[in-house]
Amino acid sequence: MTDLERRIDQGTGREPADLVLKGGRFFDLVTGELVASDIAISGETIVGTVEDYEGREVIDITGKIVVPGFIDTHLHIESSLVTPHEFDRCVLPYGVTTVICDPHEIANVLGTEGIQFFLDSAEQTIMDIRVQLSSCVPATHLETSGADLPIERLLPFRDHPKVIGLAEFMNFPGVIHKDPICMAKLEAFQDGHIDGHSPLLSGRDLNGYLSARIRTDHECTSAAEAMEKIRKGMHILVREGSVSKDLHALMPILTERLSPFLALCTDDRNPLDIAEQGHLDYLIREAIRHGVEPLAVYRAASISAARAFGLRDRGLVAPGWRADLVVVDSLENCKAEMVFAAGRRVTDALFATRKPVAPVGLDSVKARVVKAADFGVPVAEGETPVIGVMPGKIITEHRRYRLPTSGNQTSVDLENDVIKVAVIERHGKNGNHANGFVQGFGLKKGAIASTVGHDSHNICVVGVSEEDMATAANRLGEIKGGFVVVEDGKVTGEIPLPVAGLMSLEPYESVRDTLHSLRKAAYALGTQLEEPFLQVAFLPLPVIPHLKISDKGMVDVDKFCLIG
Repeated sequence: MTDLERRIDQGTGREPADLVLKGGRFFDLVTGELVASDIAISGETIVGTVEDYEGREVIDITGKIVVPGFIDTHLHIESSLVTPHEFDRCVLPYGVTTVICDPHEIANVLGTEGIQFFLDSAEQTIMDIRVQLSSCVPATHLETSGADLPIERLLPFRDHPKVIGLAEFMNFPGVIHKDPICMAKLEAFQDGHIDGHSPLLSGRDLNGYLSARIRTDHECTSAAEAMEKIRKGMHILVREGSVSKDLHALMPILTERLSPFLALCTDDRNPLDIAEQGHLDYLIREAIRHGVEPLAVYRAASISAARAFGLRDRGLVAPGWRADLVVVDSLENCKAEMVFAAGRRVTDALFATRKPVAPVGLDSVKARVVKAADFGVPVAEGETPVIGVMPGKIITEHRRYRLPTSGNQTSVDLENDVIKVAVIERHGKNGNHANGFVQGFGLKKGAIASTVGHDSHNICVVGVSEEDMATAANRLGEIKGGFVVVEDGKVTGEIPLPVAGLMSLEPYESVRDTLHSLRKAAYALGTQLEEPFLQVAFLPLPVIPHLKISDKGMVDVDKFCLIG
């Protein structure tokens, strides 16, 4: 008997179902009703609802509610600081049964080797990990990346069963001005999904961007921006991560009417936040707590997300649909009490069935040894450019201050919370080193350094003391990448991330516990930022205050607040 024949027999009741969830209700995302019903499952597929069923295995879920498995529509697993296998074990118990990831971070360090590592891992995980091929490697010509991925290197991955399409197209000026490299990638994926990334883009420039058949965007930071993009056919991915927190700003669009054009994503979320708050379940709880209708947010978390990315087999509790299911205590609390991935109940024993995948990039940190004098900034006339940190956002501001000086060197200004920041090339290509200033960290002493430095992932270090900055940067080379905190010449906290300088080889529980002590060490330096390490990681991104695009297809260089 074929699987199809077996499903039909079990759905009609001629044969007992493989598994029956009995005594509960399911949330019907079509009508918005809570329906009392058995749920019959054959293999990976739901085969019966709104009927009574017999099963070879029966689980009593009396008093519980079944909802479709949650789909995170845009994230970088690397930002969880653990490998895909550990991410699977960490996040799946919260009800996230599908994730659509962009291995953009590891691709910028290792190129195709990094993408292959993710695809190999995705074939082993219990969670369904789908991969978007990184479109912007290198992410910018203004920084040294570890790899280069022209279209010729992406095409061999295009037909992989885990690949959905082309990942977030961040170079929107290149799209609008028809940069040849951008055009080659867009042309190759015109019949597939192309994910967007267009912060604050509007008007005719947005129209031109969307004319490239780019369909989704996770960068909206206001309801007005989201509404323009929805009206122009985009599917908006409402983001709430460890640094970028847009959920509250976008709650006005989380309505039943707009829910078919919305989905949820985290983008970047670390194990500590997952342990303390949850994952997509947190977004659902928070939205409902602030008055969003449960039907709207549960649709965004499942069926609307599935449709946006062409996953036509999941997102509803209905016969013929993939048995990705979450048993929750209530719609409001959204506490996952049981999770089923493709019909399999998620347990420790299930995770033990996965085959391991060998780690890659264990020697990717090739930065030169630095000394305190390397962090000096010569005195310049007038005001000094300063990167302004905006808590809760990855976007920063271009500020200017007249900073104190000592001899021929510009000094930090603790009274105005202006400290030093540096980027050190770590891919072993040119040894570049650039220094500048940043405001908003709150550091009164010491230094924090990281090999997670979006998007090219060079070493980024912030600090008050040049000696401590050098100690922190050099320690990263010794531990093969990660985060380091230094105070008065001593390392007071660190976490090694040897997989491409981005991910740990340890279980997520160890990473979570280490992050607790690491955060405590950072707070001892004076910072009050909720996520000081991810904030360091995002500092190398350029600032574009007005998004004025030049005729040459690049944002005007004088609009950037660049380091160096």
